[in-house]
Amino acid sequence: MSIGLRRRRSRASRAVVTGAGSGIGAAFALELARRGGRVVVSDIDLAAAKETVEAITDGGGEALAVPCDVTRLDEVSWLAERSREWFQQNPTLVVNNAGVGAGGPLIGETPLEDWKWTLDVNLWGPIHGCHVFAPMLREQGYGGIINVASAAAFGAAPRMAAYNVSKAGVLSLSETLAAEMSGTGVHVSVLCPTFVKTNIVSNGRIDEQRADLAGSLMRTTGMSPTRVARVSLDTLDRGGLYVMPQLDAKVGWQLKRTFPRTYTAGIGVLGRFT
Repeated sequence: MSIGLRRRRSRASRAVVTGAGSGIGAAFALELARRGGRVVVSDIDLAAAKETVEAITDGGGEALAVPCDVTRLDEVSWLAERSREWFQQNPTLVVNNAGVGAGGPLIGETPLEDWKWTLDVNLWGPIHGCHVFAPMLREQGYGGIINVASAAAFGAAPRMAAYNVSKAGVLSLSETLAAEMSGTGVHVSVLCPTFVKTNIVSNGRIDEQRADLAGSLMRTTGMSPTRVARVSLDTLDRGGLYVMPQLDAKVGWQLKRTFPRTYTAGIGVLGRFT
């Protein structure tokens, strides 16, 4: 592999993308194929994964659909083995994207089943992905991992505790892994968007009032999944750790770090009116 391509990990990659049947995951898979990569398209919904594969192959790319429930370590391990078998070598890029939405009740009122469901997918999914794929990438001394978190990881908006905690965990996981991978040739980026035009609200466990508000904001202000995927991959190629594709995420990040008490009080007030 030429030095130029090694510096651009998103180009001509052997990529594995979870939750790639729709939304941001599908956008990552399509964009990686457009950049000359071969893509393993993974989703718990095999039919959805096959639709993404069809879109890739219709455009002249190469892709394979593999079903995977990221909450199960055995299935993620099998995904890795199936990917290595198809690539005939280790993957070079992994996007831990699979996720679900949750929100509505206050802490203490949110059912523990919703906590478990959210953390199992949003946090244990990336943990499983990093646990299985990080050693493979480290061993070959080249590659990239993108973990999909959210601006909720640091935003800490009220009535979204389970989701916030899950994404904060992904942020910390990514920062830790980036430190551990320093000097190995494997780069780690973590994606922290705000509103993106996906189906995460309609497929999540969110009360009707907040689902309607979030859905409206996604439709009117949300960034396209394609744009989010492109910004993320370009950031990975530049060696950036944090991917915040929207201005409001960047502003929130700076406010929280500079004025933590004021930020928390302000977001609390806003939370009482939404």
